[in-house]
Amino acid sequence: MNVNKVLLVGNLTRDPEMRSLPSGQSVINFGLATNRTWKDKEGQKQQQTEFHNVVAFGKTAELIHQYMKKGNSMFVEGRLQTRTWDAQDGSKKSRTEVVVENMQFGPRGGQGGSYQTMETSAPRQTQSPPQEDIATVEYPEDDVNPNEIPF
Repeated sequence: MNVNKVLLVGNLTRDPEMRSLPSGQSVINFGLATNRTWKDKEGQKQQQTEFHNVVAFGKTAELIHQYMKKGNSMFVEGRLQTRTWDAQDGSKKSRTEVVVENMQFGPRGGQGGSYQTMETSAPRQTQSPPQEDIATVEYPEDDVNPNEIPF
């Protein structure tokens, strides 16, 4: 049995960069920082930050581009993928990225609260964006209201 699964909760380190593939599909790249804290032998609090390259495609990329910016909190579920290419100077380059399969937007401003779920695996049905944005955004008819979910 093989498993390639990544679960991250962190903050965006830069504004997402959106492009289009030759096929016309949207793709977005951004950085996500995660922190680990612990106490050392002397009882002093220690912290280590890891930086992750994240990529998303299609509707997921468009949602991230619309609602996320540097500093926002986000939960990402996905898989690791390593790309390789030849650089202009002839050297080989590689980059390991987390490819988003599901995600949740974090609380606004990183201050407590709940995450806003955005399921990105097929079939694609999304939930409403954070409450602050409801007055300015028109939603498709098939959106799910989180308050109506019975669990």
